[in-house]
Amino acid sequence: MRVIDTGPDPSKVYRPEHEANKTTEEKTGFRNFESGDLIERVYNTYKLMHTNQTMDFVKQKHAEWAGCSHTKMTVMESLDALDKLVDESDPDVDFPNSFHAFQTAEGIRKAHPDKDWFQLVGLIHDIGKIMALWGQPQWAVVGDTFPVGCHFQNSIVFKDSTFAENPDNNNPSYNTKYGIYKPNCGLDNVYMSWGHDEYIYRVMKFNNCSIPEEGLYMIRFHSFYPWHTHGDYTYLCNDKDLKMLPWVKEFNKFDLYTKSTDLPDVENLKPYYQRLIDKYCPGKLYW
Repeated sequence: MRVIDTGPDPSKVYRPEHEANKTTEEKTGFRNFESGDLIERVYNTYKLMHTNQTMDFVKQKHAEWAGCSHTKMTVMESLDALDKLVDESDPDVDFPNSFHAFQTAEGIRKAHPDKDWFQLVGLIHDIGKIMALWGQPQWAVVGDTFPVGCHFQNSIVFKDSTFAENPDNNNPSYNTKYGIYKPNCGLDNVYMSWGHDEYIYRVMKFNNCSIPEEGLYMIRFHSFYPWHTHGDYTYLCNDKDLKMLPWVKEFNKFDLYTKSTDLPDVENLKPYYQRLIDKYCPGKLYW
């Protein structure tokens, strides 16, 4: 059994050079869910998400997507497809998601040149959003994730104004602290709201990609902001989840703080990242 490292020091926060003295999302201006040119679009996406993401809906999506029976394509083909996708839940940027993939990967490459698997995770963490190009509404693909089957915690984005019409919100089996779960049951046993995180995690597992467990946790839980940023839902976590948390936090620094309108030269970067794809998830994958 491989020994699990406790992970990098979560206090060493990556920032672009011009943000070096800023220590919070608010100070950097990232994840502003109160104002801005994109706020109406963002709020409407979350309102639909929080109304429709129920336990029944999530189980339906697992049945529909976890078997990876939709198509076959390479990782690079999926990245190219994201040229057509702008994430409607993101208050920070309004350009295609493919650029964000390379921005994240390059930030990790500079800070962690010895961890090529980590760089690859930065590149592929959002490619599950391809579901939105196959007919899935964005509220079932993008945005922050949260557990279903238990009480919706206050740290969820727009929590106070968006859950009133969710049937699970008034279901006595679901609206207590633990709901259907046991204390410290482990996140692997928790149903998360359906989206690109869980989907691309399932794709990686189905295709036996050799990304380390730390990387798979980053992929699966990078949008679980109530947990990795706000400290909620730790009562559902087991020891393995808590050991992995610093890795998810480390990834989040690059996912968030590398966003910039200074777009990378994607074509120039592709040969390097193709080598990483060939190493860890080669050929055509089942999706």
